[in-house]
Parts: sequence; C-alpha cells; structure tokens
Amino acid sequence: MRPRATGEYLSSILVLVLCFSLAQTPMIDLCNCYLEVDLGLWQVVSSRRVSVVARLLNVLRAVLSGLVVMVVAPLVFATGMQPEAPLVMLYEADGEASMNIKNTDVVPSLLYSTVENIPEDQENLVILTPPVTRVEPGETQLVRFIREGGDPSKVQRLKRVIFEGIPQKLDVEGRAVVGVNVRQNLPLIIHPKGLELNSEPWKLLKWSIQDGKLAVVNDSAYVVRMAQKIELKPSGGMVSLSRTYVLPGETLKVMLGPQAVHSTSVMIVPVTIYGFAVESYSAPIVNAASL
Repeated sequence: MRPRATGEYLSSILVLVLCFSLAQTPMIDLCNCYLEVDLGLWQVVSSRRVSVVARLLNVLRAVLSGLVVMVVAPLVFATGMQPEAPLVMLYEADGEASMNIKNTDVVPSLLYSTVENIPEDQENLVILTPPVTRVEPGETQLVRFIREGGDPSKVQRLKRVIFEGIPQKLDVEGRAVVGVNVRQNLPLIIHPKGLELNSEPWKLLKWSIQDGKLAVVNDSAYVVRMAQKIELKPSGGMVSLSRTYVLPGETLKVMLGPQAVHSTSVMIVPVTIYGFAVESYSAPIVNAASL
C-alpha cells in the first residue's frame, strides 16, 4: 500500500475538523451529518455517550470546533442548505407536510431533495416537490412532502429525507472548481390518523435478557430513536444496538458478556420527536417470561 501524500493528510484533517464543527449545529440531525468531498464520502456519526471516553471526546470536539474558526473559516463561509428543523413530521390526517430550507451560503446553489426508504421499510409512501431548484444566497425554499400510495398507516413509519446543496464555485479565472457540499440527512416520520402523539415513546420499550442476549421489544405504535450505546447497570458495561431506531413491532437483540447477563437495568439516551437528545433514561430489565 502506497504512503499517503502530505496533501491527502492535510485534506483529511480539514474534513475531520469541519465534521466535528458541523456536529455541534442543532439543525443537523443526531447521527446523520454527511459531507461529500473530492476525497470521497465521509460519514460522521455524532451521538451522545454516557461513558467517560465519550465525555473526553466531547471536550476534543469543542477544541476542534475552535480550530475551525482559525483554520477552516477563511475557506468556508457558510454551512450551505440549512433546514428549519431536524425532523419532518407528516401527519396522515393532513396529507402533507413542509420544510423551509435556507441557503446560508454566499453564492447561489442547486437544492436537491429526495426521500429515501430505510432497509426495513421499502414501501414508497411520500413524494416531494420540488426535487431540484435553484436557491439564491440568503433565500429560503419551501419543500412539500405529500403522502401518496399504500394503505393508511396503523403505526408510525420511518423514512429519510436528503437535502443536498451544490453551490456555484468558480476560481479567479471563472472556471468551475470542486467545492465542499453539505448533505443533510433527516428522519421523516409518517404519523397515522387517529394515533395520539406520545412525546416519550422510549418509555414503552420492554427490556429483557434472553439466552445471553439483551432484547428490546417495541410493541407500541411509535418509532423510538436513541443513541446506539447502552449502559448496563449495575455492571457499568456498554453495548451497542445495531441501529439508532426501533420500529413498531420490532425486537432488537445484542450479545452480552458473562457479567452483563446479570444486569438489572439499562441506561439509554433517547431522541425526541423533534430530533434532539434528552437526558439519560433508566429502564428496568424484566424477566423474559413476564413479557
């Protein structure tokens, strides 16, 4: 394997610093900040941690955020396309939802908007308009999401929304050059007609230990989102779920170590329907036979 050139190292460092900085922006959804550059696609996973290591990483992130002002700020003038909220909630009773996207850059940009299905739910249920539009610097574009296709939902459904701004970049001679595009990846939740809103759906999860595995059951009608890392009590051990959400009717399992199988509770970091992490929540681990 060839040694990496100095320029590649510097590019990597700049991208990482920019990623850490963007992870502090509330409008960027938890665990879903993407940056597309000429080096390839970098995915930043930023989730709250309850361990000591995570708190140290938070300090490092704050330091790197300060470095952005000194190193990256002269090169990057704005964050590009900025959604007004970190989540799209589409109520089937209304039939549609909308989101304002602001171009915070100093140059015009093309806004590309798409709805993507998650691997566990591939049914196409939402269309959006406009899929592509030009947004002038400082201007705001309204994107509409329309519920279409399939039967009325009985439980909440989860999709993803991608907003990508491609800015107009020219060098001093007026030639097009490669720039940094910020791609926002937000959750879209379809809320069924007649289902009451629940601001704390994570309290409906049921936790148990079965055959050396920690199991979490979501037998509610709500999508529950949380950080992947889970702390076990009283051992203090940490395990990771396979993803950051549990869909209605799902059961997720993760293998435990010999000492962790005697845990009596879990400590999770939930995410609200508005897309923000809240204080850690402790849930008891009950006997599997009683579920």
